[in-house]
Amino acid sequence: MRITILAVGTKMPDWVTAGVNEYVKRLPREIDLQIRELALAHRGKNQSTATAISDEGKRMLDAIDEKDWVVALDLSGKPWSTEVLSQQLDRWKMDGHNITLLVGGPDGLSPDCIARAQQKWALSALTLPHPIVRILLAEQIYRAVSILNNHPYHK
Repeated sequence: MRITILAVGTKMPDWVTAGVNEYVKRLPREIDLQIRELALAHRGKNQSTATAISDEGKRMLDAIDEKDWVVALDLSGKPWSTEVLSQQLDRWKMDGHNITLLVGGPDGLSPDCIARAQQKWALSALTLPHPIVRILLAEQIYRAVSILNNHPYHK
């Protein structure tokens, strides 16, 4: 199963890459976790936020494999515990889905991206910096896999 974190924003600090890679290397071979970055749309005095969100959304939609199960990380989504994430992961695996997790830019996801998603997940009610979100997702995917494999990491 491939899980892609499709995130707006590039040039993350080295500690982000190191953090994500730490959890990626711990995952079993049947889980291929990838980060795919898209550049932020230009934001300036003469460009509306809506235009930037739309541009990011179009590029994000173009980057999604049409067969993937898409989960939008959005405040309007449902909050999932780690146990619920593990159940989702198990269901996706049983259904044979590859997963794409959408992480929007500083102004969020476009309405078209949210409409494309089969599920919406509210990662937290907190405002989280994008670098932290990547590490948090990688760690929680590892933790969910650990639950499914009865590994003591979750405790």
